[in-house]
Amino acid sequence: MRTALTIAGSDSSGGAGIQADIKTMTANGVYAMSAVTALTAQNTTGVTGIMEVTPEFLAEQLDCIFTDIFPDAVKTGMVSSSGLICTIASKLREYGAKNIVIDPVMVATSGARLISEEAVETLKGELLPLASLITPNIPEAEVLSGLRIESTGDMVTAARKIHETFGVAVLLKGGHNMNDANDLLYDGEEAVWFKGKRIDNPNTHGTGCTLSSAIASNLAKGYDLKTSVQAAKNYISGALAAGLDLGKGSGPMNHAFAISGDFL
Repeated sequence: MRTALTIAGSDSSGGAGIQADIKTMTANGVYAMSAVTALTAQNTTGVTGIMEVTPEFLAEQLDCIFTDIFPDAVKTGMVSSSGLICTIASKLREYGAKNIVIDPVMVATSGARLISEEAVETLKGELLPLASLITPNIPEAEVLSGLRIESTGDMVTAARKIHETFGVAVLLKGGHNMNDANDLLYDGEEAVWFKGKRIDNPNTHGTGCTLSSAIASNLAKGYDLKTSVQAAKNYISGALAAGLDLGKGSGPMNHAFAISGDFL
């Protein structure tokens, strides 16, 4: 069985973060492992508290994983401090990690900044250049490119700028009122659009975590980047279309929509 590692924060309500990543990786046929960067107290209506781990403890988690069950792919989610970002980058370099998918979580869908300017600069300088793929949304791509994105043409220009800056493939996610969930993959050679359709489901908590984890799972299984992205898009569409409705706010998707068997 192929293996994948998620490095991210815990979501106590189970819809995003580590929990969404593990569900996604399991549903996509790989063995999931985790290194927790923070505990959160949250539910579908919002986050009420965050408790970060220390860089030393994060390093210990990563040492235990890489020296025993070496992951075939790695996904990182929100990491809010420079110390933790540096620790992750150092360990990924030390162990020669491969198939690294970075979800550069910096800006919430509402437009609120989630990490400090210092941490953004550390992310840019230390972690992003190690990626096989980064998956920014529109606001995050604006931060990374320094460009305003208001059209599909702007998406192409920004993706090229991000690739030139960091030397990595970019999956620039549409949405954010830009288009019907069409995502743009730019790898330095070609720009490929992955068409999507908006699904009438307001419960979209954890979509970014889920997409990046599905891509990492597919890379772990040996698929190329374009195949991995398309399969991940198909998976997340199915999880949304399943119509799970839990909680009082923006609820989670049904990560297990395609799982069947005697134990369900």
